[in-house]
Amino acid sequence: QVQLVESGGGLVQAGGSLRLSCVASGSIFSFNFRAWYRQAPGKQRELVAAITSGGSTNYADSVKGRFTISRDNAKNTVYLQMNSLKPEDTAVYYCNLRQYSTGTMDYWGQGTQVTVSS
Repeated sequence: QVQLVESGGGLVQAGGSLRLSCVASGSIFSFNFRAWYRQAPGKQRELVAAITSGGSTNYADSVKGRFTISRDNAKNTVYLQMNSLKPEDTAVYYCNLRQYSTGTMDYWGQGTQVTVSS
């Protein structure tokens, strides 16, 4: 099993910055994908950013140029640096870890609230 613990959410004014962290523990394979998703009220959960074990990244168009995902494999931690925040970034942000064994295994954190005021 894998456990994910997020931190770093909060309330910030538009234009401000926040940094989210997600620490993984348990049975973690050396090859895995880490990602951040978000879900706003009344909307579906969407991918924000993802990063492979080797450091390749992918971003949603809405956050390109503002958010940066990074990881520290030695600490089993993934980060999301969020700059130039907008009210539409308000959501619960979830950390995800995906790895493969006999099938695809997805693990989720409990979520952390990010609120951006205008």
